[in-house]
Amino acid sequence: MREFSTPMTTEIPATGNLTDDVVTNAREHGSVVQFSRRSGADGAWEDVTTTEFLAEVSAVAKGLIAAGIEVGDRVALISKTRYEWTLLDYAIWFAGAATVPIYETSSTEQVQWILADSGARAVVAETADHLARVTEARRELDQLNHVWSIGDNAVDTLTRLGGDITDEELEKRRTTATPLDLATLIYTSGTTGRPKGCMLTHGNFMFELGVAVDELEELFPETEGEGSTLLFLPLAHVFARIIQVGCIKSRTKMGHTADIKQLLPDLAEFKPTFILAVPRVFEKVFNTASQRATADGRGKIFDAAAETAIAYSRGLERGRIPLSVRAKHAVFDRLVYAKLRTALGGRCGYAVSGGAPLGERLGHFYRGIGLVVLEGYGLTETTAALSANLPEATRIGTVGRPLPGTAVRVAEDGELLFRGGQVMAGYWGNDDATAEVLERDGWFHTGDLGEVDDEGFVRITGRKKEIIVTAGGKNVAPAVLEDRLRGHLLVDQCMVVGDGEPFIAALVTLDRESLPVWAEQHGKSTDVAALVGDPDLRAEIDAAVEEANKAVSKAESIRKYTILADEWTEEGGQLTPSLKLKRNVVMREFKDEVAALYQG
Repeated sequence: MREFSTPMTTEIPATGNLTDDVVTNAREHGSVVQFSRRSGADGAWEDVTTTEFLAEVSAVAKGLIAAGIEVGDRVALISKTRYEWTLLDYAIWFAGAATVPIYETSSTEQVQWILADSGARAVVAETADHLARVTEARRELDQLNHVWSIGDNAVDTLTRLGGDITDEELEKRRTTATPLDLATLIYTSGTTGRPKGCMLTHGNFMFELGVAVDELEELFPETEGEGSTLLFLPLAHVFARIIQVGCIKSRTKMGHTADIKQLLPDLAEFKPTFILAVPRVFEKVFNTASQRATADGRGKIFDAAAETAIAYSRGLERGRIPLSVRAKHAVFDRLVYAKLRTALGGRCGYAVSGGAPLGERLGHFYRGIGLVVLEGYGLTETTAALSANLPEATRIGTVGRPLPGTAVRVAEDGELLFRGGQVMAGYWGNDDATAEVLERDGWFHTGDLGEVDDEGFVRITGRKKEIIVTAGGKNVAPAVLEDRLRGHLLVDQCMVVGDGEPFIAALVTLDRESLPVWAEQHGKSTDVAALVGDPDLRAEIDAAVEEANKAVSKAESIRKYTILADEWTEEGGQLTPSLKLKRNVVMREFKDEVAALYQG
């Protein structure tokens, strides 16, 4: 059994809680800009100092106390990523309560389950639509006493409500929680069965950020005003949430946006020094740039620039970059790379990627253009990152080494187990499920398969529960093929199948953004149903499948596939809010298409 651990490099506080950062920032760095938020009729960015943030958080927290929220109560929050999300999150903690995030895309049934299972006493919803879902779910919930709406001035309402709560009473509440107390209940996406509430304590966050902020100084610099990020991923997900807490801990300026269609203009205005995204975002940026270049007649230039960036990055890894590559890189830096960096605001030198494997090719491409993508690994149950590539210790294709104070172990069956202070306290009200993944000595079973090299770099190879066993007894990890196929500009989603069958096959859906551009360039109809059987489109997907198959043995390769006219979405129920496939749902809905792959 292989094991690797990284020694602790910083001291984690044994007392206090997450609210201490807000108070300390205002007391010792009161004029520092903590946020920029959209404000006024023109939507201009308005700065919020640490002093102003403390005042706003305190006022809202007093309102929660006045409404009857007690120490340890759960308060649910359903909203897109916006400034008020962060404000309310900290106000809930100031009141001594715990936040229960709910994805703003959740159905009424999902909302009801989370509110009922968590025993939430209050809900803050963003829009009238969110409010309607909560109101419908509320009929079955006796313990839910309050529902406020951000769109209906929840912040002002709570501020007025708390007018009679003294500073002394608030301070008593704020300082109640210890590192052992619950900070948040984050419900897993639920690829199978009911979502489970992961109990993350103040101590889990304090451990995670205590080491991560220290290790990632390039993202969270000590010099005031040097670091900034624009959050656009859902704050209901632990990935964005941990960055939120890290920014406040380190006084790194943060902005919020939920309008993905407006993302590039927002990035150009905000000019972040780092961003965080899931691999699909990096794939989309690359494919969009490639398509635009092709449409403008510069496709060959872009392709050459991409290959040069990859070669340059590989040279960095080897410690030697050929002169010819250096020369071409300098030319393409002016012609191509600079424009891509400008699209991200012009100051962005780092990106953090998580949620799924990025792929070596994209990792090398982005580093080659001057954007280092730090790929990490973690789960909701582990308060985000367990391991991460660091600016001074990056190995593309891996998810880095365990963070300080964290250990990894590879079990006999290849499953990765981790132990560290960021591992959850357990699943809310579900001791049986907790016992299945969390051993008494602290080792957490991730459910993911992986490898650890001699230097401690971790490589994810698949998902234990997703392993396909063919009729010939071959074990196949579908993620390797799926991740490579999704990298093609025409492929949106794909699912590898073949459990109990004689060979591996796949279902493929088409990218709704890239497809019309490709169709127009090739003189085709833009109708998806008409394109599914198009021989030229089929040739494109054939090439993508052939390229993906290079990563596996012949017995593991995709022999047949079906292109679907359907789209798999979160709203349709085929994807989780973090864009993971719900395999059981897809198999149920497309069982006939899967069966047809093996007929005859």
